[in-house]
Amino acid sequence: MTVLEVLQSTTAYFKKREIESPRLNAEHLLAHSLGVKRIDLYLEFERQLTEAELAPLRDVVRRRGQSEPLQHLLGTVEFCGRLFICDKRALIPRPETEELAEMLIVECAMRNADLRVVDVGTGSGVLALTLAAQFPEAEVHAIDISDEALALARENAAQLKLSERVRFARSNLLEQVDGSFDVIVANLPYVASTERATLSREVLRDPEAALFGGPNGDELIRALIVPAPGHLRPGGVLALEIGIGQAEGLSAFLAEQGYKNISSRHDFARVTRFLFATYG
Repeated sequence: MTVLEVLQSTTAYFKKREIESPRLNAEHLLAHSLGVKRIDLYLEFERQLTEAELAPLRDVVRRRGQSEPLQHLLGTVEFCGRLFICDKRALIPRPETEELAEMLIVECAMRNADLRVVDVGTGSGVLALTLAAQFPEAEVHAIDISDEALALARENAAQLKLSERVRFARSNLLEQVDGSFDVIVANLPYVASTERATLSREVLRDPEAALFGGPNGDELIRALIVPAPGHLRPGGVLALEIGIGQAEGLSAFLAEQGYKNISSRHDFARVTRFLFATYG
C-alpha cells in the first residue's frame, strides 16, 4: 500500500469507530510510526510501504480505534509551543488550559521580580513548567497528591531542562505547603461523579482522581478556596480552571470567603471556564 492508501483506509476505519478528526489522527499515527513529520507525508503519497513499516502502525490504529487517546499513543502532547511527555499517569492537557497559561503569563508579567507561584494539582506539570520557562527569575512550586503525576512532571522538567527551576512536592491541596505566593493556580478535577455516564470512553482513560471532583464536581475547588488566602501575598491572585455551570456558585463562594476583584473569563468556545480573584 502507498502512503495515501494507508491514510485513506485508516481514516475510513476511524470514521466507522466514530473517532473525532479521523484524518488528522491517521496522519499523526502514520507519521509517528514512520518517524517523520506529518507534513512530510504529503510529499510521499505514492511511496510504497513495506510490511515492516505497516506492522507497528496496525497496532496503534487498532488501539486508537478502541478509544486509547492519541496523545498516549504518540507519547507526547504540545502545550504552549513545547512538547511534553504524556501518558496515563496524569490528565491529558486540554486546549483550555493553554488559554489559562496565556492569561497567567500576562498576570505574572505585571508582578514584581521576586515572583512566587504555586501550581496546585500540577499533573504533568504543563502550567508550572510553562511559567518557569517564561519567567526565569520566578520561584515556581508544583504540587500534586499523586506520586505518579509528580513523577511524570519531573520527567517533563528534566526533558525541558527546567528541573532546577521548579520545586516539586506531594501535597493534598495546600496542606503541606509553606510560605505565601503572588499566584496560586489550580486546574483541579471538576467533573461531577454523577456525570460519569456522559463521558466518552476516551476521556475515561484519564486517571479518575484527575477527573472527578465529587458529587457536584466543585468540591475540591471549594476546598482550595478556603485555605488559599493564608498562602497569598497581599494582592495575590487565585486563578482557577472550572467546569461548565460552576462559575456563579464559585464566584459567590469566593465573595463569602472575602476575596475581591472576582472575575470570570471565557474560553475560545465562549464557555465560562476560568475564575480569577485577589485577596488582601
